[in-house]
Amino acid sequence: MNLETPSPSRRTLGEVPIWRDERVLRASAQIVSALAIIGFIAWVVSNFRIAAEARGLDLTFRFLKLPAAFPISDPIIPYDPSRSFGYAFIVGLVKTLLVSSIGIVLATILGTIIGLARLSTNWLISRLALIYIEIHRNIPLLVLLFIWYFPIFSTLPPVSEAIILPGPIYLSARGIYFTWPAFTESGRAWSIYVLVGLLVAIITWIVLRRRRERTGKATYFGGVSLLILIFVPLLGWILVPGNPLQINTPYLEGFNFQGGLRFTPEFAALLIALVTYTAGFIAEVVRSGMQAVNRGQLDAARAVGLSYMQVIALVIMPQALRVIIPPLISQFLNLTKNSSLALLIGYQDLFSVARITINQAGRVIPVFFMTMATYLFLSLMTSFVLNIYNRRIQFVER
Repeated sequence: MNLETPSPSRRTLGEVPIWRDERVLRASAQIVSALAIIGFIAWVVSNFRIAAEARGLDLTFRFLKLPAAFPISDPIIPYDPSRSFGYAFIVGLVKTLLVSSIGIVLATILGTIIGLARLSTNWLISRLALIYIEIHRNIPLLVLLFIWYFPIFSTLPPVSEAIILPGPIYLSARGIYFTWPAFTESGRAWSIYVLVGLLVAIITWIVLRRRRERTGKATYFGGVSLLILIFVPLLGWILVPGNPLQINTPYLEGFNFQGGLRFTPEFAALLIALVTYTAGFIAEVVRSGMQAVNRGQLDAARAVGLSYMQVIALVIMPQALRVIIPPLISQFLNLTKNSSLALLIGYQDLFSVARITINQAGRVIPVFFMTMATYLFLSLMTSFVLNIYNRRIQFVER
């Protein structure tokens, strides 16, 4: 007896009518949505352009080539009022990048220390960290900025009566002057050795670390990389003629200090306010991230004889970073955007230069568009870099 096998259903995916194919329907819906959004944006832009032309508003960026004709205090790169508006905008951007980059590094260090102190078994240290966190998280940044600038830096003594701290460091109404190393004529040649040592140390760290992960054998990647980082610049110091660095100590000449590194009162107040304020939030991010690690990890690490600092550095922190990085990105972005409050104490950063440009050139819309696009670009680049690192440290599910 021959039993015929039932033929498979003819209604396969390829025979489904196109108007009922889910893939076609989803693609059609996305295309229609995209066209609707693009059409709406085009309609808004067209109407906005027509309204601007009716009111005589210039939306072009030709003004960026005109002379700015306004000074910028303490520019990081060479500047004078004869430079163009576009160059002035770049000067303000550089000043924003400077205070933001230094602030991010210092806030991360301070916030991590306070976060670890918050988890300390010492009652006094833990409570002091808690007080710091609660104060800085509940005071608006603008108030904190005014506190640092007006009652503190604005009341410093004149140059002739400057406060001298170890270093030496001089505090006066003109700013803070630090003793700082400076390159000599042979410093540029020595800096090449420093860069080569840093590059070789990074490559060695990556190669030896991956080898340890692959073979399971100790490669001492940290110690070897540190040794290279010290040895190569030291070799360059010996081979380069003369002394590549000299200590540049500030000294009083006339009515002001000369030499050294200077922080203006506006820059110092802005930097300290941003760092102390953001550190309070970073401390809570670090604390919550470390407490998210299973308690058994800590107990197991202590059971095998690791010290408390070894447990933190080798066991807890690497796992906590997977929780810490995402909210930490938000704090870095907030610090960068909060730097625009510098306008209120006279520090001429990106936003302050943009405001002066509007008054001088009368181009409100193009300048605001440039400012928003610049802050957006800085935020996206910060997120992009940290998200790459975040993806590398995430657990890989198999």
